[in-house]
Amino acid sequence: MSIKVTSVSKSYKTQKALNDVSFFAGKGEIIGFLGPNGAGKSTLMKILTGYIQPTNGQVYINDIDVLQFPIKAQKSIGYLPEHNPLYKEMYVREYLQFRAAIFKINKGDIETCIEKVGLKKEVSKKISQLSKGYQQRVGLAAAILHNPDVLILDEPTTGLDPNQIIEIRTLIKELGKDKTVLFSTHIMQEVEAVCDRVLIIKKGEILVDKKIDALKKHKHQVIEVTFDITVDVNLFKKLPNIVSLENTTENTWQLVFESDLDMRSQIFDLAQENNLKILGLNTQNKNLETFFREVTG
Repeated sequence: MSIKVTSVSKSYKTQKALNDVSFFAGKGEIIGFLGPNGAGKSTLMKILTGYIQPTNGQVYINDIDVLQFPIKAQKSIGYLPEHNPLYKEMYVREYLQFRAAIFKINKGDIETCIEKVGLKKEVSKKISQLSKGYQQRVGLAAAILHNPDVLILDEPTTGLDPNQIIEIRTLIKELGKDKTVLFSTHIMQEVEAVCDRVLIIKKGEILVDKKIDALKKHKHQVIEVTFDITVDVNLFKKLPNIVSLENTTENTWQLVFESDLDMRSQIFDLAQENNLKILGLNTQNKNLETFFREVTG
């Protein structure tokens, strides 16, 4: 139960969608796949599932070469694409029975899957009659119907209400106990709530591959300060433990420190020494969202 990606690149004429991407994911790992729009997330997911081929590189699912044996590899993969492809004129149970026939799944497994994703009350409806959230559940049911070892989910909670999101998060966590799960999302709280590890991609390159726990251990402190006048950037470089800084507006700066200490006192001292007036000061601990903005900004 694993995903192995080695030096994968994908080009569309002159545009490079992926550039030398490599990573490994094993059984029991739930990995959040993050990146701004156009970063290459969906392209990589399509390559992993054998829907498109890379320009260069190798992809293995459960030690099966996806490029050489795509059909064999797909038997181990459950895939929910970004744009959920459903036959909307079919009834929910009818559609899932149709999908089950492809994998030769018995009726009992279909009913178990319906129960698992919370579709029991909707099975007698046409898919076109369902809300977007419930249509997403049908797509997720189809992805896990054949009990795959590897789940690849492209924004699985799109269109769900807050209660449904919590239910699908719980389901993903449960499935991730004995599967390999890779899913993309723009919701940072979702990654923090569900994932063991995060991959961040920008312009086709993996910038970050870290355990969530490792990110949480960073003693990063974000302080936003507004002065009465424009301040020279070099002034901040004198501050101890400063990691990064950004001039967000004319006289406002976002300063990131790595320290257990409250760094506001250092900023007050800096202002006093240089005859500056502080008009505003806000502090926060660095979370995944601020980390993501810093890496991809």
